[in-house]
Amino acid sequence: MNMLWLKAFHIIAVICWFAGIFYLPRLFVYHAMAEDQATRDHLKIMERKLYRFISPFAVLTVVFGTLLIAQNPDYYLRAGWLHVKLLFVVGLIAYHLYCGQIVKKFANEQNQHQHVFYRWLNEAPVIALFVIVILAVTRPF
Repeated sequence: MNMLWLKAFHIIAVICWFAGIFYLPRLFVYHAMAEDQATRDHLKIMERKLYRFISPFAVLTVVFGTLLIAQNPDYYLRAGWLHVKLLFVVGLIAYHLYCGQIVKKFANEQNQHQHVFYRWLNEAPVIALFVIVILAVTRPF
């Protein structure tokens, strides 16, 4: 597959994944603040469906990124900026999986955090996105 097509599909997958990763913790904030059961039940459905929607995009992001590296492994595997970027990607995958655990906890009425915790949790992917994009575009080292 042409490298430009791989880049395009990689970027599309990243955008779809991040759209959900930005919104899911916001749902957690609303869920932690919800006082009535009907609202909590509705948020459970939204959280589950959103997590199921974005999970394939997380996988596609990794697949297309791996295929991009495979196009020129001699360059990419020696690029320091890519190693740092991949470290942040691994962190995002861990974050994604952690969000999945939170979805399960809310589904089972086992949430142990207040809404402020989820507001802070929502900031992590923003920082990761900044670092990843800056590294991918500037390739500083």
